Amino acid sequence: MTRVQRPSDAVPQVVKQLCGLVAQLEQIFPGRHFTLDGHLVGSIGEVLAAQRYDLALLPMSEKTHDAKAADGRLVQVKTTQGRSIGISSEPNYLLVLALDGNGSITEVYNGPGAPAWAAAGKPQKNGQRPIGVSKLRTLMVAVATEERIPTSRQDDTR
Repeated sequence: MTRVQRPSDAVPQVVKQLCGLVAQLEQIFPGRHFTLDGHLVGSIGEVLAAQRYDLALLPMSEKTHDAKAADGRLVQVKTTQGRSIGISSEPNYLLVLALDGNGSITEVYNGPGAPAWAAAGKPQKNGQRPIGVSKLRTLMVAVATEERIPTSRQDDTR
């Protein structure tokens, strides 16, 4: 059977190219860091999460949630290449992914938003409350399998 190519299948290769460009810029300008962050990493994570978890992405202007799961749950997707994320309001469900330089994602947290919101720090100047990846991994241990957003049967990148 031939595997159907999905648009998000190209994302890992594009991320590798972006990371290569970042490395080139850092060589040209020693002492300067050109990190992939903000909207770019967030959007990459959202499209990869949509594929992996069979999510329907909401319009970019939505305040708290980025997607809707197949069972109707509203989900906030956060993606990081660092040690923490920031959340500005309590999501119904929270999905946190780590993006590596090869364009692969690893699940950090997948569960109700309330525990992460309760464990997050005080609001920063940008209004976001920080929470570390290590804390999210600890919280993830307490999330029952049935509370998690399931991965898609079509996803073979698990």
